[in-house]
Amino acid sequence: MSMPSKTLDPHTAFAALARINLAETDLDGVLTHVAELAQRTVPGADDVSVTMVHRSTAETAVSTGDRALVLDEWQYREGLGPCLKAAAEKLTVSVPDLASDDRWPDWGAHAVSSGARSSLSVGLPIEDEIDGALNIYSTRRYAFGEDAILLAQTFAGYATVALSNAKRYGSTSDLVRDLQASMTSRAVIEQAKGIIMGRQRCSAEQAFTILTRIAQDRNRDVRDIATAVVARAEGRGGS
Repeated sequence: MSMPSKTLDPHTAFAALARINLAETDLDGVLTHVAELAQRTVPGADDVSVTMVHRSTAETAVSTGDRALVLDEWQYREGLGPCLKAAAEKLTVSVPDLASDDRWPDWGAHAVSSGARSSLSVGLPIEDEIDGALNIYSTRRYAFGEDAILLAQTFAGYATVALSNAKRYGSTSDLVRDLQASMTSRAVIEQAKGIIMGRQRCSAEQAFTILTRIAQDRNRDVRDIATAVVARAEGRGGS
């Protein structure tokens, strides 16, 4: 799990978002930059992710660590949770204490078991066909006070501009194609997790941990390892 190397002054972060050179990066690059800057800028942020929802299909486009990805995916599977509400309604959803919040009790219990204690999701109005949310997780209760929430909302505004510029630089069809490709990758990873769960008799989170550990050991993408796992299971070989 990556950790912020240095806390950034908000104005420095906003300037960095404004300086993104779209001729030198793609949508994935912009999203990665957004997540990493948010992690280093918003006080209390331990893990950050960006949710995108296209035609009712939710996807984590980028995350700074496994915890954020696992917490997002639980919400997608269950069809409820703060990141989905923030994306759909384009608002800010703060959960100061995940252990005691009763809006999504099962979600809160799962989040706490994963090490999270509070969360903050801010809607990103990306475009007509795509909803988004900036999700920020902390291992501490009450990590996001009024100042942190306001900063996250301001950061999300700058991030929306950066993402909108990326959309304008390419076409809407390019953006949708990128998201569909990302969703296809996630489908392969989910399939590989299912195979590992069956073989190892472990949970989805443990299966994902196994995949990421193998990827790190071999210095390869999780998607590549997942593809190989599925290929072997289907008798198509794979490294």
